[in-house]
Amino acid sequence: MNLIANFAVLASRRTIFDVPVCDLGWDDALVFINELASFPVGQTVISFVNAHNMLMTLRDSEYRDILLQNLVLPDGIGLNIASKIAHGAPFPANLNGTDFVPAFLTYMENPRRVGLIGGRREVVEKAAANFRKHAPWHEFIVISDGYFDKENPTELIDEVERQDLDILIIGMGTPLQEKWAHHHIRADHARLVLTVGALFDFISGVVPRAPETVRMMRLEWAYRMLQEPARLWRRYVLGIPVFLFYVMQYRFNRRERILSQAGNNSVPLPLPQEQSEGAH
Repeated sequence: MNLIANFAVLASRRTIFDVPVCDLGWDDALVFINELASFPVGQTVISFVNAHNMLMTLRDSEYRDILLQNLVLPDGIGLNIASKIAHGAPFPANLNGTDFVPAFLTYMENPRRVGLIGGRREVVEKAAANFRKHAPWHEFIVISDGYFDKENPTELIDEVERQDLDILIIGMGTPLQEKWAHHHIRADHARLVLTVGALFDFISGVVPRAPETVRMMRLEWAYRMLQEPARLWRRYVLGIPVFLFYVMQYRFNRRERILSQAGNNSVPLPLPQEQSEGAH
């Protein structure tokens, strides 16, 4: 981990499943991340993590290890409930990518070169066009859709280098996007990397967002499940109770776990059995 990323992780004080999650309020998060984007060297990778993603960390050690090096922002009511159970209070803000990224682009006054990778070609192009309307002082460059050789992306990486980006936004679904960024995106490619899941679908308008009243009630997850029940019912109907069970287990086993780790005799917890759903 480079010094800038290490500084970012140190700003996170609450843990869920022993993964540090940023507990800044909305305004403080905007200020802090804007400062990270302004550093002349180093790189910070930001991940927006919800309850489903946290469950992935229990059965995907590579994803977990990568999140430990990223700045993790809390997304959704599941993380709030987990924070109440583990730390006695909810997170100060729901820093989900769909709301936070457009707000952050508006907050940044200095013009930046912002690259986009992921999604279908027409979706990422439309998302870039809407970003340009939203924050016209930045330059938005579509580097690639999400349909490229993930194992050998030589031409794509050459294009990233050629574009001399300040910020790179990657929307390829979790945990693929975090793993791909970790293995292929270097510090000299961009000061700030945002891994954003299905953000391009929402920004382009291809996938409608819940009405504002529903979002204010923190029920956007229910709206999304009604929109895509076949894909999302397992994540929410089964996933959230499983997630909260493991949060409780982590809380009550914390002392034993710390002692076990200190003695280099760690015993892993049993893992949930449901399959990963991919994108946020």
